[in-house]
Amino acid sequence: MRRFAILFVVLLVGLFAFELTPPGQAIVVPWTGLVADASAGLIRAFDGDAMSEGKTLYSRKTGFGVTIEAGCNGVEAMLVLLAGILAFPAPWKHKLIGLAIGAVAIQALNLVRIVSLFYLGQWDAQWFEWAHLYIWQTLIMLDALVVWLLWIRALPPPPAPPSPPAPPAPPAEPSAA
Repeated sequence: MRRFAILFVVLLVGLFAFELTPPGQAIVVPWTGLVADASAGLIRAFDGDAMSEGKTLYSRKTGFGVTIEAGCNGVEAMLVLLAGILAFPAPWKHKLIGLAIGAVAIQALNLVRIVSLFYLGQWDAQWFEWAHLYIWQTLIMLDALVVWLLWIRALPPPPAPPSPPAPPAPPAEPSAA
């Protein structure tokens, strides 16, 4: 457990530091634009009144818009999940499956988050701020934790340690013949 905790913290610090570097931003910024595009597409499928430009999602009717910044694009939750899965002792096949399913789960919930905040912001700015800062921040990180716990639960049990060799058989009794 100690090895896991140390490795988790080291990986998490390293991943968050990498996210802030130019190579990290070269991944995060386009990803955030894709999240805005996907959010606008989802809203248009039901409402038809959302557009995205870069990392900004806005309503043509009301003029209301939200800019998806770091912390709102799901990347941090995915980094927490990545660190947790990589630090945990498990076969690489299971780690890759957990990461793939976890990324989908986190980003799906993040789309629900962005769309709900988009509508909530048009309705009431105070509720938007409260939901944005307190409810959704918590739920996204909780999603990463729940996915990680479900992944651990789905792992096959570790192989049993080899059993010690059987004690030697007692010498045979001489026969009385």
